[in-house]
Amino acid sequence: MARSKAKKKRVELRDNAIVRYLRETRSEMRKVHWPTRQEAENLTKIVLAVTVSMALFLGLSDYLFSLEVRGLVSGSAIAYGVVIVVAVASVVTIIILNRQNV
Repeated sequence: MARSKAKKKRVELRDNAIVRYLRETRSEMRKVHWPTRQEAENLTKIVLAVTVSMALFLGLSDYLFSLEVRGLVSGSAIAYGVVIVVAVASVVTIIILNRQNV
């Protein structure tokens, strides 16, 4: 008999926990500031524009890097020159940024 009471009590606690969870979830959902249709459309346009622009930027960067690597593998003097120019520009940029922070 003690087992059946304990079993019922466990089931009631589970049900109470689930019911409490659902009630708390519902009350939290009421507190959420939902955007208007216009706000949602504007934010969607911003996300799409950023996504497309980043895809184009990354695609172009990938293409240029692949050209550079192909040039380095084939032993092209132009590719080595580009690497040297990029390295010098990077060092100069780092030096300038470090001087501004001091």
